[in-house]
Amino acid sequence: MKAIQVGLLGIGTVGSGVFNVLKRNQEEIKRRAGRGIEITMVADLDTARAQKIVGDTVKVVNDARTIIANPEIDIVVELIGGYGIAKALVMEAIEAGKHVVTANKALLAVHGTEIFAAAHRRGVMVAFEAAVAGGIPIIKALREGLTANRIEWIAGIINGTTNFILSEMRDKGLDFDVALKEAQRLGYAEADPTFDIEGVDAAHKATIMSAIAFGIPVQFDKAYVEGITKLGAQDIRYAEQLGYRIKLLGITKRTAKGIELRVHPALVPAKRLIANVEGAMNAVMVQADAVGTTLYYGKGAGSEPTASAVIADLVDITRLHTADAAHRVPHLAFQPDSMSDATVLPMSEVVTSYYLRLRVADQAGVLAKVTGQLAEAGISIDAMLQREAGEGEKQTDLIILTHSVREGTMNEVIAQMQGLPTVLAPITRIRKEELA
Repeated sequence: MKAIQVGLLGIGTVGSGVFNVLKRNQEEIKRRAGRGIEITMVADLDTARAQKIVGDTVKVVNDARTIIANPEIDIVVELIGGYGIAKALVMEAIEAGKHVVTANKALLAVHGTEIFAAAHRRGVMVAFEAAVAGGIPIIKALREGLTANRIEWIAGIINGTTNFILSEMRDKGLDFDVALKEAQRLGYAEADPTFDIEGVDAAHKATIMSAIAFGIPVQFDKAYVEGITKLGAQDIRYAEQLGYRIKLLGITKRTAKGIELRVHPALVPAKRLIANVEGAMNAVMVQADAVGTTLYYGKGAGSEPTASAVIADLVDITRLHTADAAHRVPHLAFQPDSMSDATVLPMSEVVTSYYLRLRVADQAGVLAKVTGQLAEAGISIDAMLQREAGEGEKQTDLIILTHSVREGTMNEVIAQMQGLPTVLAPITRIRKEELA
C-alpha cells in the first residue's frame, strides 16, 4: 500500500524532532499504522537549514501554500505557531481536503471552534495531541480512554517553565526574578517569557482540555488567567510550613452553576502526587465518576517528546484515512450536534479556599479584628500561622488558611481587611486546592 505523504510546515525544534523520530522508528511506526508515513515536503523560510536537516530525498520550499496545493500530500503538519499565518494555512489546508496535525495550542484555544467546524464540513481530521502537555497523551485519554466517564474536574501542571521556576524558588529559596533568570540561562524560559509566567500558555491548554472534558466550545476569552510573577519566596516557605506546595495549575471543573475555567497559582497538599512534580515536568490529574482519579505525568515540551505526540496523531490519521468520516472520534470528544451550552463561570462565582498573608502591626487586638471580619462574612478558618516578630520589630506576618468560600465574597472581605490601619501592606491571596 502506498505510504501516506506528509507536508511539514516549519522545521524548527519540534519539526526536526518529528522528522528524526519518524525516520529512526519508521519500521515500528509502519507496523503500528498499517502503512508507511513519509515526510515528502517541508516548508521553511530558511530553506538551506531545512535541507540540511532532511537531506536530499525531501523537497524543501519556502512557501507553505506550495505544500497545500500539492495533490499528493495527504496530511499537513502545522508547526509554525501563533494566531496569524498559521490560522490561514490551517484553514486553507482543510478547504483543500487535507488532514491537519498541529501542536498550536494558542490557535486552537482561540479559533478552535471555527477550525473544527470547517474540518467537520470537509470531512477531514484535525489532530492536536501535541498541543497540550507535550509528550503526555492527555488528549487521547480525555477523548477516548475516559469516554465512558462523566468527568468532574481536571487540574494540571501544564507549563514546564513556571514549574521549574517554582521548584527553584522552593528548593533554593530564590526570589522570582532570580529563578526566572536561571530558567532563561538553562533554556527553559524564552527571552520574552510573558506567555509562560503570566499563565497564558497554561490557559490555552486548559481551554482545550475543558472543551474535550465537558463538550463545550473552546472559549479562551472566558478563562481566568493569573501568573506567578507576584509570588514571593516567603509565601513558598510559609506554604511549606503548613504542609503545602505552590504550583501554577490549570483547572477546569463541572459545577451545578456552570464550568470553571481558570489558571492561577495554588497551594496543593504536599502529600498529593502532583505536588511533587518538580522541574520542567508536566502532570495532569483527572477526576471522573467511574475510574476515579487518574494522573498523567511526563515531559511537557522538547523536540522529541512533542514529536512523539505529533507522530501519534499521524498514525491515528493514517489508520482512519479511509474510514467513514461520520464514525471517527469527534474533535472535541462529543458529536458536534451534541455540544453543551453550559456557561463558563466568572471568577467571582468560583468557590474555593484561600491562603492569606497579611503584614500587620505587632500589637494587641489585630488578630481579633481580622478574624472578626472573616467571621462576619461567614468564612471559617482552617489554619493559622503567626510569625513571631524579631527583636525591635514592630510588624509581623499573619498567615490564614480558610475553608471554601465564593471568590466574590473573599474579594469583599479582603478589601475590608485592607482598610484596617493595622494592616500595613497589600494582602497576598493565593487560592488553595485540596484536589481530593
